Formats: sequence, C-alpha cells, structure tokens
Amino acid sequence: MELIQKDPDLSAYLAADEAIDHDHPRVREVAERLAKEAEDSYDYARRAFESVRDTIPHSQDSGDPRVTWRASDVLERRTGICYAKAHALAALLRAEDIPAALCYQRLDVVHGLVAVRFDGAWHRQDPRGNKPGVDARFSLGHERLAFTPDREAGEADYPELYAAPHPAVLAALKAADDRAHLWATLPTAL
Repeated sequence: MELIQKDPDLSAYLAADEAIDHDHPRVREVAERLAKEAEDSYDYARRAFESVRDTIPHSQDSGDPRVTWRASDVLERRTGICYAKAHALAALLRAEDIPAALCYQRLDVVHGLVAVRFDGAWHRQDPRGNKPGVDARFSLGHERLAFTPDREAGEADYPELYAAPHPAVLAALKAADDRAHLWATLPTAL
C-alpha cells in the first residue's frame, strides 16, 4: 500500500501540537534517556517503539478506566488506548527529529498507528501492546502490525498520513469521561 502524506511539508511531521507535545518536560526526559542508550537514530526509534509498546499497558488490556490523549500524559500515567500510545510514540520520535505521522486502520473501530520516516520512505508501526494473538514488532521492512484488516468484512488500511491526530479521534478522546464512555464513542470510520 502506498502511504500518502496529507501535508506535503515534511516539517509538519516534526511539529509539536496539543496531543503530540514533544516539548513537554516528561517527553523530553524519556527521549533523552532513550537517546543515551541508542547507537543511532534507527536504534533510538526501535527503543522508543518498544518502550511505548512494552511499558505502557493498553488500557483495555489492563482494565485501566483512565483516558489519556496527550503524549506527556500517556508517558506520565502509563496508560492509553492505541491512539494515545501512537501520540506518545510520535512525540518521542519527533523529540529526536525523526519524522512521525499518525495513520489508521478501520477494523471494528478505527485503530491508531504511527508511521516513521527513514531512508526516504514511511514505515507503519503499531505500539498498541502485545498480548496473546498480537505480536507487533518494529520493522522497516515487512510490516509487523498488531492487526491485518479483513477486507471481506469491510475492514481497511487508511493510506493517509496525518501530522496531527484525526479530528474524530481527538474529539472522542477528549470527550470521554472514562474508558467505558470512550469505548461506546470510538469512531468506526474516518
């Protein structure tokens, strides 16, 4: 699938915004720690991915009722659904000047991913968190996402790469009182 930059200016995929607040002290702290351990930018990106995937439980899997949407809150509270975890990963990548985009799949609901840019190409990553039946990995070659859309069931990959969270996603996150409320209002399409 060919990925499509919604904004032709690559610098948009390095910018901070209200959700991808990579200028926040908590994001900077985590980014600096990961950068000290990394051999190069590829290793940093892999470490950032694994940190978000493995140390921040997906709130549905863990039963955490809190809803996070801002990257700094995800890193501070250590919880979030796929969208929130994607915001955290995008912020960590952008904090080290690695272009990162938000992208989505349509499954039973819209699922959030991140695309990272290396060697002139975008590569989708899924930091949602592994569990039985889900084995997402950082990869710049063959994609290792958590889910493969079932085309016969009407599921799909959205090819668009967004510099900021999709408005429908951000609105659902911001309006939710708790995860149960969020679950009832998740977007089913973009």
